[in-house]
Amino acid sequence: MPTKQRQWVRVKKLDADAKAAIARKCEALIANFLKPRGLPQICPSSFNYPVDIYGKWRGSKYSFITRYRSGFPDNAGEEFDAPFTRLDHVEECLVEVRFDVMWHRHTGQWRRLHKGVTLDEALHLIETIPMLWPAI
Repeated sequence: MPTKQRQWVRVKKLDADAKAAIARKCEALIANFLKPRGLPQICPSSFNYPVDIYGKWRGSKYSFITRYRSGFPDNAGEEFDAPFTRLDHVEECLVEVRFDVMWHRHTGQWRRLHKGVTLDEALHLIETIPMLWPAI
């Protein structure tokens, strides 16, 4: 049985300064587009209702997240997060920072919609493709 040979791959990790710069651009999109469009005001209801939209890093992935609060009598006031879009850093691209644009399915699985785009292209895609918006 042939043995599998290991192969070295060069990768480019994001440092703290690069992550902070990317987060600032993503937060601007959230503040200027996603919140005004999808969450102009908080409307409490007897069901789960959105109270915030924000983003956060987890490793090399930046997630766009909707925060919900429960209005059901048995757990009123409890909150939970539901991610809706994610930017996965493509570490194999050594020349410039690139991302895969991921969509969160109702099944809980992530699906790649666009591969290897720049940050500006990714933010434009989020602005123009309703599938990448929060389900509010």
